[in-house]
Amino acid sequence: MSSIRPPRARRFPLTGTLRLGRPSDIWFKPALSVVAAVAPPNLTLVALGRLDLAAYAMAGSLCALYAHNRPYASRARVLAGVVLGMLGGLGIALVTASLTTDPVVLVTVGALLAAAQKALCDATRLGPPANVIFTFVSSAALFVPQNLDQVPGHLATAAVAGVWAWIVCMAPGLLRPHGPERRAVAQALHAAAAHATASSGTVGAQTRARGAAAVQAAWRALFSAGDRSAPRHALERLLVRAEVALAAPADAEPERLRAWARALRGTGPVPQARTLGDAADDILGVEAERAAPARSLWRVLGPLAPLAVRTALGCALAGYASLALGVGRPYWALVTAASLYQANLTLTWNRAVQRVVGNLVGVLAFVAVAPLAHLGPLALVLCCLALSFGAEALISRNYWLGSVCVTPMALLVTEFARFQRPAELITDRILDTLVGALVGFAAAVAVTNRRAGDRVESALAVVERAREHAARTVADACATPGALETARRGLAAALVDLRATVDAAAGEWWQRELPEERVMRAERAGHRTLAATVRRHAAEGTPA
Repeated sequence: MSSIRPPRARRFPLTGTLRLGRPSDIWFKPALSVVAAVAPPNLTLVALGRLDLAAYAMAGSLCALYAHNRPYASRARVLAGVVLGMLGGLGIALVTASLTTDPVVLVTVGALLAAAQKALCDATRLGPPANVIFTFVSSAALFVPQNLDQVPGHLATAAVAGVWAWIVCMAPGLLRPHGPERRAVAQALHAAAAHATASSGTVGAQTRARGAAAVQAAWRALFSAGDRSAPRHALERLLVRAEVALAAPADAEPERLRAWARALRGTGPVPQARTLGDAADDILGVEAERAAPARSLWRVLGPLAPLAVRTALGCALAGYASLALGVGRPYWALVTAASLYQANLTLTWNRAVQRVVGNLVGVLAFVAVAPLAHLGPLALVLCCLALSFGAEALISRNYWLGSVCVTPMALLVTEFARFQRPAELITDRILDTLVGALVGFAAAVAVTNRRAGDRVESALAVVERAREHAARTVADACATPGALETARRGLAAALVDLRATVDAAAGEWWQRELPEERVMRAERAGHRTLAATVRRHAAEGTPA
């Protein structure tokens, strides 16, 4: 049993927080999609002389930022949910704004919406940009003067733009219908090859964890891709080879894995991987996993309660503080606070530093862009298009770099109805950024996530049960290959979940010491068992 030490505070790092990383492999997809989704509605409104409606159209158009890493069958469902969620948040905000102008009530409603949006986005694993866009749209709408009879028309404008965004994001599927799952499997193959060539020790453990996470992400993509067509069946076989390489890296062929990954990046046919034997023509255990019931939403939301409370409290206090200082746009402070909250306190600190730096540099960018944007409505829309492309092109390298474009774009969006004084906008933005970051982070420190350690213990127990089940299956001479494969994948998923849970808990403040030795032993034993399942497959001559 691990010893329990007194809770201790952890230092928050500055080194590396602003360091630029490599751009995402598909950075151009959201960048081009958002331009294609925003341009037609806004240019149409310019032609009609109704640029005052562009803010509502932007609510629908920004849905094009989501789900670019998902297979098209899954993307269609997720994007439809994103559009409905955006319209729901916008509708609540517009109705509230039409019923009251009390700023305290408006901030309170905005904070509650932000907490709900944060919890639902995390529970559904929506992915970037997650809850921030929803909160930006609903919070800004709360402070737009509104009459109740105007709400249906404004929602209809957003809905039309949202439908267009859905079409823009689905259109690439006509040319490359298996593109997202091909990329996911290629990433898993590259990660497995990196582990096969890595040295042992810490580096090997890190590459193994990254590889296991990439494999699990690829399986999720394939399971959500719809029917098992011939190309997807071939992708499953390639993914099994990545799993085998992770379980038995000494026997892997890294160059072949990389060659397969390169082939998947192109538009040619999916490479046909040779299985470990020719006794069967199917990937064992896949159908059983496809039929497994999904976890209920309430079970997923439970562990997210501390994050939701942090978000509600931080956003509300940030908005109230902005009101107390007399800032004219308290929703900016609310959105700043909402953008901070990550999986743990250390990551929240990193995001706070990135947000402040990016916004302050972005204000300087606004000073440079404003004279050009103020030449007329068309110039204003074109500047917003350029900045939206720049934001998506840069944000994958580091959040602060993307914020350099997001900040002037957000300031220009406020001028769709009428041009405003740049000095006033700049002052409000700087004050709200600082208030939102300080108050939001203080709320994150105050609302501790003490249950993070308990979740590590639960994840350890799940891994141990999965390992024992897999070991019994390996030792059972009568076990079918399908049962062995299902047990192996269950153990692999449990190990990935354990690593993610430990990483999240390690960044929390004021909690008991984590059982690091037990985690290390559990991971080693689990991966030894995974290797034993691969050896059993090879001995029996069945597909991996």
